[in-house]
Amino acid sequence: MGNRCQIVDSVIAVGDLTQRNYILKKPFHCDICGKSFVECQKLTLHKRIHSEEKPYHCDICGKSFFENSALTKHRRIHTGEKRYHCDICGKSFTENSSLTTHKRIHTGERPFHCNICGKTFSNCSHLTVHKRIHTGEKLYHCDICEKSFTLRSSLTSHKRLHSGERPYHCDVCGKSFNKSNTLTKHERIHTGEKPYHCDICGKSFTENCSLTTHTRIHTGEKPYHTNRFIA
Repeated sequence: MGNRCQIVDSVIAVGDLTQRNYILKKPFHCDICGKSFVECQKLTLHKRIHSEEKPYHCDICGKSFFENSALTKHRRIHTGEKRYHCDICGKSFTENSSLTTHKRIHTGERPFHCNICGKTFSNCSHLTVHKRIHTGEKLYHCDICEKSFTLRSSLTSHKRLHSGERPYHCDVCGKSFNKSNTLTKHERIHTGEKPYHCDICGKSFTENCSLTTHTRIHTGEKPYHTNRFIA
């Protein structure tokens, strides 16, 4: 596969002026899937999804990545470096974007909206995944058991069931996990952090699902129904 950037012809006839301007602002075109980009570099990175080229390698565990920035973030798992700190609860993160998302737990902000069902999310990636519920899209396939997933990270976590890999370690008790979010939940046992609060009675919880279940005490909602048959 060539790496030469292909530019969309600027004289493509498009009836809608807005759509035409949109195309002209993204002149670099993937000849495999048709997706367009503002910069040639973004197209080069995108093409690695198709070629599965991962030129950046972790010299500690050997894991490979599409781009250097992803490798830099990954290395913080090994070093334990967490340079971004929440000024509300003091929790630390390896990435600034993770801190931004975390702060929405405190503020309740959910700025990303599904244009199909109206559901809102605190994280853009959660919205992207949610939309696949509507489309049924599952892009990522396990080459061992052929199970399919909506997220690449879900596939990566799933493959650890086959390999037994547990790369996320608690620095308090040493327990290991195959998912980073499972480690995050576990760490709350040690810290006592309960970031999810009931706005009716003020009770706090370590997990959002526990808050959802608790809220039903106030609302009376009973989403699970049992079919009973009379003899």
